[in-house]
Amino acid sequence: MAELLPLWKYMVRTGGIILKDRWGLNKSQRMQLKAFICLLGLVLIIALFLGKLLSAWVHREPSDEQEPPVTSDEPHIPVVQTFKNVWILEEGEEGLLLFHEGQREQYPYGIVTDSVSGIQDTYQPEGSVREQLADVELTDGEITHVIIKTEKISGRILSADTSGVEIEGYGRLPLAEDYRGYKLYGSLQMSRARDLLFGYSNADLCLENGEICGILLVREETMENIRVLIKAADYKGSFHQQLVLTSSTGYTVTYGDYENRQVETHNAGEEIVIDTSSNYFQGDRVQIIPDVLTGKVTLKNVGRSQGTPSYRGHIELLLTEQGIVVINEVPLEEYLYSVVPSEMPSGYPTEALKAQAICARSYAYGHMEHAGYPQYGAHVDDSASYQVYNNILEQESTTTAVKDTYGQLLYTADGMLASTYYYSTSCGVGSDVTVWKTANPPDLPYLKAKSLSRTAMTEYVAAMAGGMELPQDDIGTRLQEEAAFAEFITSVNKDDFEAEEGWYRWTYSVESLDIDHMTKVLQDRYAANNSLVLTLADGEYVSQEVSNIGDVKEIYVAKRGQGGVAEELIIEAENGTYKVISEHNIRYVLCNGTSKVIRQDGSKVASASMLPSGFFVIATGKKNGDVVAYSLAGGGFGHGVGMSQNGARQMARNGFQTGEILQFFFENCRIVNIYE
Repeated sequence: MAELLPLWKYMVRTGGIILKDRWGLNKSQRMQLKAFICLLGLVLIIALFLGKLLSAWVHREPSDEQEPPVTSDEPHIPVVQTFKNVWILEEGEEGLLLFHEGQREQYPYGIVTDSVSGIQDTYQPEGSVREQLADVELTDGEITHVIIKTEKISGRILSADTSGVEIEGYGRLPLAEDYRGYKLYGSLQMSRARDLLFGYSNADLCLENGEICGILLVREETMENIRVLIKAADYKGSFHQQLVLTSSTGYTVTYGDYENRQVETHNAGEEIVIDTSSNYFQGDRVQIIPDVLTGKVTLKNVGRSQGTPSYRGHIELLLTEQGIVVINEVPLEEYLYSVVPSEMPSGYPTEALKAQAICARSYAYGHMEHAGYPQYGAHVDDSASYQVYNNILEQESTTTAVKDTYGQLLYTADGMLASTYYYSTSCGVGSDVTVWKTANPPDLPYLKAKSLSRTAMTEYVAAMAGGMELPQDDIGTRLQEEAAFAEFITSVNKDDFEAEEGWYRWTYSVESLDIDHMTKVLQDRYAANNSLVLTLADGEYVSQEVSNIGDVKEIYVAKRGQGGVAEELIIEAENGTYKVISEHNIRYVLCNGTSKVIRQDGSKVASASMLPSGFFVIATGKKNGDVVAYSLAGGGFGHGVGMSQNGARQMARNGFQTGEILQFFFENCRIVNIYE
């Protein structure tokens, strides 16, 4: 600003001289002109000042709070991803369609640089990659490399678990940590090793570095053979320490590594003894195979109620750290020849036996799809944990029922295999699958609590025949009320199909409560599932170990499930209050192991470990405020879910057909022959 003032003064002074000397203006005119020049100078000075301020602002230094200017000199860092063991659905000129973690995803080809020439071009896979397992590399979301898993094997799957798969002819191969499985038939889905079908070769296994990196389920199998784990004598465990075997016909024993299998022949009736130190266990599984299809292998030191059991099909032996696992692979239909008479008396009416055969076949087939013993490659075992097998000799009537229903399974209305649960006898009403209190109970709307009476059955069959809406039965909900259930279970409804059955009504009395025994059973049930035996602490029930409960003050059913089945039992005792959950656990806890059950026909039946059913009411006897005795009035035998076998018997006697019986117990389900 200081340097501008001399200029202004000079302009004013010289301007006056010029105006006076050159234009001859008078004094007034000169004064006006001077004022104008002064104003013009002032405007010029202000303009120069503002210009300097603007220049200083434009050229200011950036502050610490401001982002530095972005330059284009910084290198781009590419984002690289690798999809391991992904399934390639389709390939096109511009990219690939992948099935990645259960989703269809489209990715374009990216630009790659030739490592030799340095020339850039769009990536193209070598050869066809459609319908292949591969590692796919993406750079910035575009495909820049594909590695196809070309090494594949297939063969009969013998076992599988989370660590590996056993394949006939190859032995056991480990599963890669990042392996992926795909079901390629029907609708494309992800799968796991547990989805493999044991005894079948419907899968390709992709290998990398000696590990299974991919499981490809390539076709659907109509399975005809079932693999049954044969338990030790009297069903005491899954492992045998020694086996004495023979056969009704000549037979061979095959053993050793797959690269060097050895075959040993034996005559009919010739015995061999195999224990855990036997030379037969030089390699993989030992197979005992009769020379003809009708031959049977006898396990002479495996006791069953029928005596010494003989088995159709062939026998496999697998040596484990705990002992020898015995697996009987047998045609499903022939398996049922021994299951049906073991599960339902052969003297029952034909229509009931046929219903039982379809239920048993459907139940078995479900476990053939999802094996119960994947670590050994067995679908089921031969005990009551699945279906009792070969405990009773084959009978002509039950074998005929199996043959008459050859290949028939029960399917739901939406095409899924039905869960065909069954039990011995109802109390006049059934229940639903919530009785088992599993963590994630299945949604099986076709299994309902309903009245098992002639009236209910007649109305149901009439509605089905006429294409009418099925009658609604709310008895299951009504009987959840304590008073309603007490009235129901302590009376007899003559209209019920099983009203004349011995197990329709029963009583059970404990004259002297054994505190130590009840404590022990509570501890055992807690050990089996600690979420179903709870202890009251600070106003809420929690899972904690059970010590001696002390004197019992109260025992009562706190909650009932569908059909009135006991769902929660409360035991108020000196040292705590306990909640027992599920009819299964309750039946254990209230059984003292010595008292007998008295059926409605007066017969007495020993009950060594659990009560006949969870359908009962309880009354206690007290002394000095402590429960010293209790009695139950109950009905039925079994869990109450699915088909009542004695109900089916009475339905058949009343003229109802197999299809009608099954559709009554399994609503909206239909019979399908899988072999047609």
